[in-house]
Amino acid sequence: MEILVLNAEEMAEVIDIKEVIEANKLALKAYSEGKANIPLRTNLDISKYNGQSLYMPGYLADEGALGIKIVSVYPDNIKKGMTSVPSLMLLVDDKTGFPISMMDGTYLTQLRTGAISGAATDILAKKDSKVFTLIGAGGQAELQLEAVLAIRDLEKVYIFDINEDNRKKFVNEMNEKYSKKYNVVIEECISLENSIKESDIITSVTTARNATFNGDWVQEGAHVNGVGSYTPDMAEIDSKLILKADKIYCDTKDALVESGDFVQMIEKNIFDISQVNGELGEVISKKIIGRENDNEITFFETTGNAVLDIMVAKRIYDFAVKKNFGNIINM
Repeated sequence: MEILVLNAEEMAEVIDIKEVIEANKLALKAYSEGKANIPLRTNLDISKYNGQSLYMPGYLADEGALGIKIVSVYPDNIKKGMTSVPSLMLLVDDKTGFPISMMDGTYLTQLRTGAISGAATDILAKKDSKVFTLIGAGGQAELQLEAVLAIRDLEKVYIFDINEDNRKKFVNEMNEKYSKKYNVVIEECISLENSIKESDIITSVTTARNATFNGDWVQEGAHVNGVGSYTPDMAEIDSKLILKADKIYCDTKDALVESGDFVQMIEKNIFDISQVNGELGEVISKKIIGRENDNEITFFETTGNAVLDIMVAKRIYDFAVKKNFGNIINM
């Protein structure tokens, strides 16, 4: 059998962020319409080495997208000079069952996670949004930034991170890459309060266990993306923001019980999942209504789902085949 192998650089070359955003929209629409087969992920505890190994399979019949993403979490790898979250995506031909491609799962995760915020922003944020605040300058941040830049004609972006050195370095790198490309000013956030109050779009992508900003600062008409809270002990979004939001959306309702942003509010009896308006895919399919006016505050929470990995990976594979990218290995 022939398997196409793609590294992160090749993946970035064959697909652009707008194409990934559209792929995510299709994936979420299919999920919300019941057209995706996404079993619960399997989590194996590798206690001997302080690690975990997760297996995330999925199938989108209409797209011919079948595969599995393998993600490991090994915190001690950092001491060895290795990434702590290695990942591999394996695609399978749904017609024959033969593996057809392996690609960098870590970059795929960054790509689809940035694009899901881009999709939510495209659907829910005001069309004339001009100011964006990005909280968090870690590994996910660059694609979170580019995804929003790609779908809104912004004038200014504020970058905030609690680590000043990381913040300054990230701002410099992003200015070099994107300020001319998107005709936008990218600068350090000196006062998070002032930046939030000025912003039409806000994204928090951190592993924080406490709110990264005060919900009272969010102004009428803003759209907020919560990206980093994927376990019950992580709660980067202020409950005050969620409670005052006019409309609340998510990628998949089933996964909301994994997010501390909601779990901790539910435990305090100040929120119920029924208050979530629905899934982004339901807005895309017009089953439910999205933003109705420029005064509403909208909030979107993503915890991630294999349907996004499967769809985006298949798109990357198809483009790579057409453009003759990657290396073929014979098994």
